[in-house]
Amino acid sequence: MKAQVFRGVNQLSYEEIPVPTLEPDEVLVKVGVVGLCQSDIKKIRYPLYEPPRIFGHETAGTIASVGADVKNWQVGQRVAVMHHIPCMRCAYCLNENYSMCDVYKNISTTAGFNASGGGFAEYVKVPGHIVQNGGLIPIPDDISFEAASFVEPTNCCLKAVKKAQIAPGQTVLITGAGPIGLMFIMLVKHFGGRAIATDLLPSRIEKALNVGAEAAFDARDADLPAKIQAITGGLGVDVTLLAVPSEKAFFQALDCTRKGGKILFFAEFPDEIEIPVNPNILYRREIDLMGSYSSSYRLQNLSADIVFNRRIDVEALISDRYPLQDLSQAVEQAIAPKPDTYKILIYP
Repeated sequence: MKAQVFRGVNQLSYEEIPVPTLEPDEVLVKVGVVGLCQSDIKKIRYPLYEPPRIFGHETAGTIASVGADVKNWQVGQRVAVMHHIPCMRCAYCLNENYSMCDVYKNISTTAGFNASGGGFAEYVKVPGHIVQNGGLIPIPDDISFEAASFVEPTNCCLKAVKKAQIAPGQTVLITGAGPIGLMFIMLVKHFGGRAIATDLLPSRIEKALNVGAEAAFDARDADLPAKIQAITGGLGVDVTLLAVPSEKAFFQALDCTRKGGKILFFAEFPDEIEIPVNPNILYRREIDLMGSYSSSYRLQNLSADIVFNRRIDVEALISDRYPLQDLSQAVEQAIAPKPDTYKILIYP
């Protein structure tokens, strides 16, 4: 089969490799489509993981083969694939910190080499732990592979929305109107909140309004805090979701978030970044700082429901489609987006 193999920093090699062989409890999925995620791009561009690996984890496809011991799954079924499933028994899982679980982090779907998602290949193998514990999600007949590939990123965004306790009537500032920021806008609106977005690209500011933001501004606008105050009756927003790894966006969030509000870090910052904060700002204004990483097993069914019942329009986020052999070109476009670049999908 063909696959894009990570051979080193910024080195993707389109290669012929063996189709993964199955253990009795495993399932092989023929990849229909896989989303290109910012986390994939970081793994390709920075020395975070030892090669060789095959990345890609927002996967939807068709079951091509099942191991002898697999029950309840048949060849030909269309499935969305979750690349991590927690153990549900460790101290992290018992506190619903599923993404901190060692099993969650270390057992993954694979197309070969070190297990790293494996969606950037024609076939991906799903290990027994994931097969047996809810990592395969049946796709309804009227839902495309493209839409189904959004179940995993929807889960990640939904986890942040739930963690920040965004409630009907609240106002939420979303920094960055790329594919993740736009999904946040949709989810905030779905749960009854009011979304305000910022971005640097005029086209993304317009797109934010098109998908449901009540207001959208240039992130460089020096009057942004005053405009936020005007929209919120002088209070500031209830929650800010940082969907871009920007120090300026964080300090903007401090200026725009109300007393007693929350600031949630969703985008991953470079490790060398340190942000100096006067703790009295947090103390006197009772600002909660929090982070949200990856998905939540508890929200898996709700994420599928939101996508499969079209409660948000995930397909409106798709801007580009690339064949697998052009993955490097897709990565370059994601790094330097065009005015109309949003979600990029890859097709083996």
